[in-house]
Amino acid sequence: DRADYFIRKKVYHGQDLVPRPRRLALMNLFLHGVEPHIALGDTIYEPDRGDRFDCVLTNPPFGTKGANQAPDRDDFTIETSNKQLNFVQHVLTILKPGGRAALVLPDNCLFEGKAGEVFEILMQDCNLHTVLRLPRGTFTPYSQGVKANVIFLQKGKPTENVWIFDARSNVPGITKKDRPLTAHHFEEFEKAYGKDPNGLSKRTDGGETRRFRKFHISDIKERGYKLDVTWLKDDSLEDSDELPEPQDLASEAITELESVVDNLREIITLLEKEEGVEK
Repeated sequence: DRADYFIRKKVYHGQDLVPRPRRLALMNLFLHGVEPHIALGDTIYEPDRGDRFDCVLTNPPFGTKGANQAPDRDDFTIETSNKQLNFVQHVLTILKPGGRAALVLPDNCLFEGKAGEVFEILMQDCNLHTVLRLPRGTFTPYSQGVKANVIFLQKGKPTENVWIFDARSNVPGITKKDRPLTAHHFEEFEKAYGKDPNGLSKRTDGGETRRFRKFHISDIKERGYKLDVTWLKDDSLEDSDELPEPQDLASEAITELESVVDNLREIITLLEKEEGVEK
């Protein structure tokens, strides 16, 4: 029937720069009876333009490898070479009014460089209602050392409150063998989040001693629209048995250094542009 045809042929879209994960996605969906449209190409620099979507899920690549120049896109408000921030801007361009999205972003993307400018624009156009701080090592062994978050938003109404759930503080780091990531790690968050996908379920602010807190947009504005908000004392960092593996700590340091280098490149680009204007 028409509904079945629509689900099989029209619902699922995607894009990936690397052929292998694209093939895996196509194969996975094909085995589930779905014939998706998944383009091959750079989502930021070579977007598959045209369609707008009701729901977007994305996990942008971490790190700074690849193109390090700001994309020449007239649908982006903020000019930056930060790939993750550009993915945030890209999602805003492809969401329909009322559409919702969940984006996985590394910690530094919430506060470094032009993060505040990007999130200020986002919060004017969207209700960024929830931020989930993921446990350390969530992406082990694929992206060791990366500390990440998931932001949940709906396009069409400005942000009034941002709810932040800290699933990281005082939680042992995830490891491949001894402490694997399981659904149990997210049970408390799912209960706090509620059944409404757009964050409209009744919620309770647990205060400074609990994991789930509400921050009014005025509080976020005072922070320059940066979302690196913490309040729990993380005792696990003082327990040597709970510390991440040495290779994870080294990877974390590399990730942070790469972010610093990326910011320096952005500064150099801005300085070169200013020199060009003066000449």
